Amino acid sequence: MIPPADSLLKYDNPVLVSRNTEKKSPKARPLKVAPQQPAMTGPVPPPPKPKTPSADTNKQQTEEILNAILPPREWMETNQLWVQQVSSTPCTRMDVVHLQEQLDLKLQQRQARETGICPVRRELYSQCFDELIRQVTINCAERGLLLLRVRDEIRMTIAAYQTLYESSVAFGMRKALQAEQGKSDMEKRISDLENEKRDLERQVNEQKAKCEAIEKRETERRQVEEKKHTEEIQFLKRTNQQLKRAIGMLTARMSTRAVAREFDVKSNHIYLSHTHG
Repeated sequence: MIPPADSLLKYDNPVLVSRNTEKKSPKARPLKVAPQQPAMTGPVPPPPKPKTPSADTNKQQTEEILNAILPPREWMETNQLWVQQVSSTPCTRMDVVHLQEQLDLKLQQRQARETGICPVRRELYSQCFDELIRQVTINCAERGLLLLRVRDEIRMTIAAYQTLYESSVAFGMRKALQAEQGKSDMEKRISDLENEKRDLERQVNEQKAKCEAIEKRETERRQVEEKKHTEEIQFLKRTNQQLKRAIGMLTARMSTRAVAREFDVKSNHIYLSHTHG
């Protein structure tokens, strides 16, 4: 198994637990053995002050809480089980500044996206948040447990959104497959409708051509009829004028004859009157 990668979460030095393949889960933190100091000449320093039981108890409780919140890392290397627990060393202001610098550096090195969904950015910020929880827990275990609840709630929310996203993707894939299955039928229907459309357009063009031919024929016929009627009217008008002139001439002749007849009658009457006288 490959050793775990470097993390923003601060760990102690790895400890060899077993040389066998079976794993032993460490329930308590291993004792740290201080390296032997070389013999020093001079006065012997005074012995260290013994720690109070309360301090040891608080440290042990803090370590247990840290192990519960942030479990140790385990890995196999050349058939040896190594365990690396979270550091219980209190942090300083410089540690926080260094954490911020490391976060910015890793974001740049791993080319994390600044916006949108980015697994790399999420992983680094998760490590940074775990380190902040570790730092807070060492100073105040209750505050660290509260931050743990906040972290778990955020992870649950992200997991819910991820599940929703995956279900949405699956739903979209099903819809895409259904659409793909009905694609051939729709393409055939589209082809049939296009053929029907072309037939209807051809019929429309034929009907338009027929209508234009009928309109042209009717227009020509109407023009011929109008011309014929106009000629008939002109002929009737000329005939009417001729008849009027003939009637006028006939009337004039009849008037002349009547006057002549009346003159003859008067002349005969005068003649007869002279004869009898």
